[in-house]
Amino acid sequence: IHESKVEYMCEMKIDGLAMSLDYSDGKLNYAATRGDGNEGEDVTNNVLTIHSIPTMVKENLPFEVRGEVYMSKKVLLELNAQREASGEQLLANARNAAAGSIRQLDSAIAASRKLEAFWYYLVNADELQFKRHSDALDYLESIGFRTNKERRLCKGIDEVISYIAEYTEKRPSLPYDIDGIVIKVNDITKYDVLGYTAKTPKWAIAYKFPPEEVITRLEDITFTVGRTGKITPNAVIKPTKVAGSTVQRATLHNEDFVNEKGLMIGDYIILRKAGDVIPEVVRPLPERRDGSEKPFVMIDKCPVCGAPLVKKDAMHFCMSPTCPARKIESMIHFSSRDAMDIETMGEKAVEQFFNEGFINDIPSIYDLKNHKDEIIAIEGWSNKSIDNLLLAIEKSKENSLEKLLFGLGIKEVGEKMAKNLSKRYLELDKFFELSEDDLLKIPDVGPILAKSVVDYFQNEDNKALINKLREHGLNFKYLGVTTVSEGSPFYDKTIVLTGTLTKYGRKEATQILEDLGARVSGSVSKKTDIVIYGVEAGSKLDKANELGIRTMDEQEFEELLQK
Repeated sequence: IHESKVEYMCEMKIDGLAMSLDYSDGKLNYAATRGDGNEGEDVTNNVLTIHSIPTMVKENLPFEVRGEVYMSKKVLLELNAQREASGEQLLANARNAAAGSIRQLDSAIAASRKLEAFWYYLVNADELQFKRHSDALDYLESIGFRTNKERRLCKGIDEVISYIAEYTEKRPSLPYDIDGIVIKVNDITKYDVLGYTAKTPKWAIAYKFPPEEVITRLEDITFTVGRTGKITPNAVIKPTKVAGSTVQRATLHNEDFVNEKGLMIGDYIILRKAGDVIPEVVRPLPERRDGSEKPFVMIDKCPVCGAPLVKKDAMHFCMSPTCPARKIESMIHFSSRDAMDIETMGEKAVEQFFNEGFINDIPSIYDLKNHKDEIIAIEGWSNKSIDNLLLAIEKSKENSLEKLLFGLGIKEVGEKMAKNLSKRYLELDKFFELSEDDLLKIPDVGPILAKSVVDYFQNEDNKALINKLREHGLNFKYLGVTTVSEGSPFYDKTIVLTGTLTKYGRKEATQILEDLGARVSGSVSKKTDIVIYGVEAGSKLDKANELGIRTMDEQEFEELLQK
C-alpha cells in the first residue's frame, strides 16, 4: 500500500486518567483504572457519578471500551477558587484533580468534582465485525458513549502533520487539557500484522507536545543517598510554576550529568517537566552570569555517615552498610505500595520512627508493636492511626513471595522480575542455592541481574536479615497458582481468548493461564500457539483456522484445567 493512501485516525491525547469499562448482556460490569498494566483499581462507584457514561447499552455481546476521565479547565478553576476561599491546598492541575477525584472513598465527593470522559477505543472491535477504527468509534457514539469530535481521518502522513500543526495552535482554546495527539492506523485488519511491543501496540503512536520551558535560578546543589547507597546530586530551584505545579527540586542524576551541562550554583537555568511530569534542568544560561556563581564540586564522602564514596561508572556510592540514609531508604522501599504495601508506613513515618530509635532495619518494622505507648506521644499519631499501622504491618506478613522479594531491594530486581522469579522458584529458600548459570536460563535475565541476585543471597548480612524476617513469621512462599508444569499444554505458550466463555470471565481466564505459565495475547498471529474460543467467536477464530493454529473450545479448555 502506498503510504499516501494509508488512513490514520488522529485524536486528542486527553490529559486525564486512563479508564476501562467492561460490559456484558448490555450492562456495565465494572470500571477500572489502567494501574500498572497488569492490575488496575476498581473505581466503579465513582465512575457511575459521571453522567456521560452509560450503564446500559444496546449491545449484548461482551466488550471492553477504553477512554480517559478528565476535569475541564473551567471546573478546575471553580474548584480551586472554592478551595482557596476555605483555606485548602489548591489542586496542581486537571490530571491530578481527575485522578484524585476518581479515587475518592466518598462517591458524593467524586460527584461534586463534575468529571467528564471521552472514549476512544473499542477493544473487541474485530469480534464485533468492525474493520475500521473510525467505524468502531462511530458505533460507540451511536450506543451512548461520548467520543471526541475533534478527531479526524487523515490520508497519508502529510495530512497527519497538518492536523498536528493545526491543534498545536488550537490547544490553548480547548476546554480541556491535552498533552499530544494520538495517531492510529485506521484499518483494524492490519493490527495483527503490525503487532505489539511488550507494552504498546505498533499500530498507534503518540505525538507529545514539546514541554513548557521556564527560566528560574539554581540556588544550590544538595546530595541524597538511595537505598543502594547511590549518591544523587539534586538541584535546589527557586520555586517556579511549570506545567501546572510549583517546582522546587529536580534530580541532576550524577557528577557527569552536571559537568556535561556546565551547571554552576547560582546560574539562571531553563527548566521543564519531562513528559509534563518530571522536573528536568535543560541547560544553564551562561550569558546571564554576573560572577557570583560557584562551580559544582562532587563530594567524596557520604553526606549522611561520612564514609568514603566509591565511583562505579558514572555513579558514586556510599558502601557503608550502617549508613542511616541507606537504612531509611530501604525501609521506605520495603513498606511501599508495590512492595509489602504497609499502609501509613510512608517516608515521614519511617524517618520519625528511625530518629526515635524505634526501628533501625527492615526486620525491626515488625517490632514496632513494642513501641505503641511511645508512638502515641508523637504529634499526629492517635490510638486509631497506630492500630491501623500495626494491623497493616501484621497483614503484610501474609503477602506472596514476589512482594517480599521486590521489597528486599535487590539491585536490578524490579517488580515484574520479582514476580517472574517467584513463580519459577516458589520459595525464598530456593534462592540461596541458585548459581548465575541457573538464572541465565530464564528469559529476560542477563548476566548483571544474575550476578546481583546470587551476590545478594550469598551475603552474610542479607542472610541474617532474612532469618530475622523468618523469625517474625513472614510468608516465604509464592501464593499464586503453584501447579506450573513444563509438561502442561499451556506452559510457555502464546494463547488468545475469543468469544464468550460461559464459566470464566476474560480476566479470570487470563489470570488462570498466566499462572500456568502462558502468555495471553489480544491478537492472533503466526506466533500464536493456541486459540481458546467461546460462543459467538469472531474473526480471531477464523484467522486461527486460516493460519493452521491449534484451537480448542471451552469444554476442552476446562478438561485440560481439571487434569
